Amino acid sequence: MYRYFIQPQLDKINNSLIGYELLMKKYTTDGWRPPQHFSDIPAKIIAETLVATTKQLALKIGSVSVNLNRTQLMDSQIDEAIIRSQMQLRPVKLVVELTEEPGDEHWRTEQLLPMIENFTIRCMEVSLDDVGTGENQLAHIEPLIPYATEIKFALQDFTTSFQMSAMQQKVIFWRDLAAKHNLRFILEGIEDATDDATANQLKINLRQGYYYGKPHLLKLQPDDPD
Repeated sequence: MYRYFIQPQLDKINNSLIGYELLMKKYTTDGWRPPQHFSDIPAKIIAETLVATTKQLALKIGSVSVNLNRTQLMDSQIDEAIIRSQMQLRPVKLVVELTEEPGDEHWRTEQLLPMIENFTIRCMEVSLDDVGTGENQLAHIEPLIPYATEIKFALQDFTTSFQMSAMQQKVIFWRDLAAKHNLRFILEGIEDATDDATANQLKINLRQGYYYGKPHLLKLQPDDPD
């Protein structure tokens, strides 16, 4: 059984909720667990669960974000589900967070662009997720920047503390790049008050992390396990 959990995204400066990220988990003998790779989830499951979930979301917020890797983005069944979900969510905006995973290497950026353009003409948005990690360096994502509205930097992807100068410089680089291209910049992985204070010092408004709210299950059936 697969279900989406939702986690809040905040504008800390204005003390307001700007949206939710949908995070897919699978129910196992050890409870709800995230998949090792999102590519392990069958496209049919993603499509059906996404449509059922967005049908229930009647949230007075700006956006709902969903993670897709390149392979999933190019799947026609998921593509149709994304479009249906946006229709159900209106006027709430659906944001596709594009992630990079093993197995996506054969999808060239130019192959993604028609699909991304198809989303944007339907008033959806694209977020470049997990920047600065793995293949997601500037040279790799630069061709996608003109089509994006958002960049996300995930502190949890690194073992270095956010309090270290080297990590702060990484965050500043991507913060400034987003500002240069007039993109939103969301810092995720804020775990405690110390991280929160550091984000204040770096003048980062948009944030996500356990400090502001852990992901919680959005049930599709009354008997879904907690």
